[in-house]
Amino acid sequence: MERAFQRTQVLTNHLLQSSSPLPSQTLSSNACLSYSPPELSENCAFDVKEMRKLIDGHNLEERDWLFGLMKQSELFNPKVRGGKVFVSPDYNQSMEQQREMTLKRIKYLQERGVFKGWLTEKGEEIEMRKFAGFEVFSIYDHSLFTKLGVHFPMWGGAIQFCGTKHHHDKWLRDTENYSIKGCFAMTELGHGSNIRSLETVTTYDSNTGEFVINTPCESAQKFWIGGAAKHATHTVVFSQLHINGINQGVHAFIVQIRDVDGNICPNIRIADCGHKVGLNGVDNGRIWFDNVRVPRENLLNSVADVSPDGKYLSSIKNPDQRFAAFMAPMTVGRVNIAIGAVYQSKVALAITIRYALTRRAFSLKPNEPEVLLLDYPSHQRRLFPLVAKTYAISFAANYLKVLYAKRTPQSNKAIHIVSSSFKATFTWNNMQILQECREACGGQGLRTENRVGHLKGEYDVQSTFEGDNFLLMQLVSKALFAEYMAAQKRNKVFKGLGLEHMNKPCPVIPSQLTSNTLRCSQFQMDALCLRERDLLNRFVANVLKCKAKGENTEQAFNSCYELAKDLGRAFSERAIFQTFVEAESTLPAGSLKDVLGTLRSLYASISIEDVSFLRYGYLSVDNGANVRREITKLCNELRPHALALISSFGIPDAFLSPIAFNWIDTNSWSLV
Repeated sequence: MERAFQRTQVLTNHLLQSSSPLPSQTLSSNACLSYSPPELSENCAFDVKEMRKLIDGHNLEERDWLFGLMKQSELFNPKVRGGKVFVSPDYNQSMEQQREMTLKRIKYLQERGVFKGWLTEKGEEIEMRKFAGFEVFSIYDHSLFTKLGVHFPMWGGAIQFCGTKHHHDKWLRDTENYSIKGCFAMTELGHGSNIRSLETVTTYDSNTGEFVINTPCESAQKFWIGGAAKHATHTVVFSQLHINGINQGVHAFIVQIRDVDGNICPNIRIADCGHKVGLNGVDNGRIWFDNVRVPRENLLNSVADVSPDGKYLSSIKNPDQRFAAFMAPMTVGRVNIAIGAVYQSKVALAITIRYALTRRAFSLKPNEPEVLLLDYPSHQRRLFPLVAKTYAISFAANYLKVLYAKRTPQSNKAIHIVSSSFKATFTWNNMQILQECREACGGQGLRTENRVGHLKGEYDVQSTFEGDNFLLMQLVSKALFAEYMAAQKRNKVFKGLGLEHMNKPCPVIPSQLTSNTLRCSQFQMDALCLRERDLLNRFVANVLKCKAKGENTEQAFNSCYELAKDLGRAFSERAIFQTFVEAESTLPAGSLKDVLGTLRSLYASISIEDVSFLRYGYLSVDNGANVRREITKLCNELRPHALALISSFGIPDAFLSPIAFNWIDTNSWSLV
């Protein structure tokens, strides 16, 4: 009561400008000492709900229901800070406690029917519902997102897509009900990205009708296997399959690794990967197999099978094509990582911009109030390009989700290329955004409860798991090289992957770029297509030049790695921009379309500002300066829409952090 009275007296003296304040508690009238919700001063020129529909794209009611489920349970660690309730994992818990809390949260969600139909139903509707769920989970906690991602799309997806009916009947419902807890044993200590060279070996014993799985050397141990250290009961093991002394390549097998009491099964050894810089709510483990026997039926046989008498059977005779067919369905992991990165970017930007709308620093003139952070042009330049990027990748993510949900055997190649490109681009963007937001929040960005700084450690792994980003960009460039060579060989036009622009006359950038030109969507598309076109031509010419000197294809690709990365990025940014233009085109004239047009111009401008436009001579130095000036103007034009733009992300207040709201009350002495 004494502290409450003291605080009341301080506030009274401050408001009444009393000449006799309490000792050592003098308060000035400086504006930075008061908090005013940005909603009181910021205008909203467009319909926030309609914008959310556009960028979330689907399952809004499902998302809000999930947010509500998490907010109402003590398992999600609700805490009152500054008069508001926030839900966020307690990252001060030990690694063991965090893991158990992740498991309890999954069981809570399962008991409330969240995962109903996720593996036992088919079609676009259920796929989009799953994506919406994962996007919500990524907003709350990366460990929850990842552990569910391993269990459903990876373990469950392997059974769905690599298995056949008897696998579906036996395993999918128990997986959906979480009575079986699955993991995905692909990565090894010695091999991560190079799946074709995995060292785990499986042979077939025709006398017993069993496969025998072995870890022949330490580098063959399965490593970083999410769920393996503590909770998983089963795993899909990826292994070289040797039949009658012939290596038939990588295949997948279902293996039980723990019994119903949680004991590790015979001939299996499991060790913990230990504490990590993030994701400590996921129990990553290492697995060794010592003559582990599994029934013949445990081979996932959608592509190839082994007969009871030990004959290898596959309708695909070419081992390269067989491997491609086997791996094609597994792109869902990459898709999930890409979309999760988008929503973490939204969380960071929503927190940072709300803070910048209420935090002040320095006066421009004597005796004037200090200036809001977001009213500084430098702060706008830091944050608004990232907002534009996040809107752009939101539209691209929606395109990728629909592409995957409507997949056909004919679209698998496109999904593989686009998901590889977007996964690399989205996760790189996310890390850039998290770092910039951490810095823009100053010291408050370091506090775990404010989320932004902590999320960097949680999400850093996205740059390397499910494919190292640099390697993914090389993969994209190799695929574009193949498309180019195929078109030349057949003497046919380019078709698919958005490469149709290669069939048209080469665009020309005007010698003098005006503001009107820079804001023209056709110019923006032309500029991005020009870069992609030229880099593809350069890449093909350089690879062929290296091959003419005697290098094999892989050596030639490696020699051109810098061009490969630039080309991959050019492809990705053009494809992202294309989805932005398509989303904008669905809107009637009005304020919503106007602000999207400004965002689109800003995204295009920061893409054109990229050093590659100067490096390869697409822009003159003067035009580069014009682009930079235009970016500053666009950022200034977006300033009045700041709050509305981040409110359109649709993230409930409880999933942000204290500095996004009344950061003064949150840090008051009465709450110490």
